[in-house]
Amino acid sequence: MKKRSPHPLYIQLYDLFLIELCNWRWGWRNLILTGTVLPIFGMILLGSFARELGAEALSYVLVGNLVMALLFEHKGKLISHFSYMKAAGSLDYFATLPVSKFLLILAAFAAFFLLFLPSLLVTLLGGAWLLGLHILPHPLAVLVVPLCALPLAGLGALLGVSFRTPEEAMATGRLLTIVMLATGPVFIPPDRLPDWLVWLGFCSPATYAASALRQVLLGPITQRLLLDVAALAAFVVLSFWVVDRLMEWREN
Repeated sequence: MKKRSPHPLYIQLYDLFLIELCNWRWGWRNLILTGTVLPIFGMILLGSFARELGAEALSYVLVGNLVMALLFEHKGKLISHFSYMKAAGSLDYFATLPVSKFLLILAAFAAFFLLFLPSLLVTLLGGAWLLGLHILPHPLAVLVVPLCALPLAGLGALLGVSFRTPEEAMATGRLLTIVMLATGPVFIPPDRLPDWLVWLGFCSPATYAASALRQVLLGPITQRLLLDVAALAAFVVLSFWVVDRLMEWREN
């Protein structure tokens, strides 16, 4: 009997996306809390201090909270999702199918990102109104916004399956979030940070995400955007390369 070949990659991705979309739809309440309420309160608190420093400092407050919601909220959700799949045995089931682990990660990311978009829009508009900033979205935002959420997706899935319990994985993910947010000009302008911290920030995707978002949402667009997009793409490739080397998927 002739063995059937796997479906094309785009069909696999679409089917996995529908499965993941059904899984994520139950978490909309948590999305409202962590994706909207917490960033808005963060803008209110930080904005009360940054208002005296002018519009530039306020722009860092707005964009920093967007980075936290985009980059690290997606990482955290993928950590918890893959931890749960590992504990429940769902990951073993997907490993028996002729699908790629990269497609499963991308499908989970895409489903969460789609459900996250309303929260992101409310956070952006509400934060800009609270901070008194004018939004000048550029068409490149369609490319930059999802790219800012993707660099740590593979790492989130890897952390989710690498620890014995979901609690250990989430604790490690939170520690990573704190380190990256505190490193480089994400919430704070670079002229108010020590030089060594600014230089260290170039090793973090949060630095490039913050710079890219400021340009495509607040303007103006500069040549720095090319560096930011290239760096974010490099972090995506590096993340999935690490997943390929370290994430156990199926036994040979």
